[in-house]
Amino acid sequence: MKTDFHFTFSNLERQLALALECNYKFLSCKEYVEKKASGLMPERVIVNRVDIDFSCKKAKKLVDIFNRLGIKATFFVRLHAPEYNPFDFENYLSLKYIRDTGHEIAYHSEIVDQAAIWDEDTSDCLKRDIEVLNTMLKIKIVGVASHGGMTGLNNLDFWKNKKPSDFGLLYEGYDTQPEFNLFNESFYISDSEWTRWKCYKNGELIARDHRTFGEHLYDKHHLIYLLIHADTYFERHFYE
Repeated sequence: MKTDFHFTFSNLERQLALALECNYKFLSCKEYVEKKASGLMPERVIVNRVDIDFSCKKAKKLVDIFNRLGIKATFFVRLHAPEYNPFDFENYLSLKYIRDTGHEIAYHSEIVDQAAIWDEDTSDCLKRDIEVLNTMLKIKIVGVASHGGMTGLNNLDFWKNKKPSDFGLLYEGYDTQPEFNLFNESFYISDSEWTRWKCYKNGELIARDHRTFGEHLYDKHHLIYLLIHADTYFERHFYE
């Protein structure tokens, strides 16, 4: 019987610590935009993105790891998830903890889904959600990342003929504007297949390469875009 579950919090912490040993500098998405604009990009960079799809409580565990290691991240928060309410007593405390320990909070948008389900305008949905998140946490978000849900709709479609700057934002997670364009200019590593990693080089999928984040570090990529999901990780097993 297979008992070696790879996606534990402890395994992830070891891989993040290894990245520091390999002289990588961790940046939030906002910090990446700022460094790119300044021309002062470190030699080795990991842009650290966390999508909170289902669990704010697990996101807090990631924050504890990041804080121990002294690294920063951007956490993308959903506002309409049936799986969690950001205003839940403990979830709200977790989101404030993310904010107060120096991490970026951004919006995990589902505006195409919202517009279809509610018969509302997508731009109105986005503007309202940005305002809600800003008011909720007393922040000014500058980034969004489109969530992939179960509706069959693609929330990224909204951005085909629009720019983040149209809404007072610096970036969208897969934005191709030159100010960001991170997905197309980086080595992208994601845990979004839940039980294994996948990777892209300059926007192109590398087929059958399911090495862990830590294993990729030895290839010494200059720029890594790391996407992890709080919900993927556990202490002992996925169903705990």
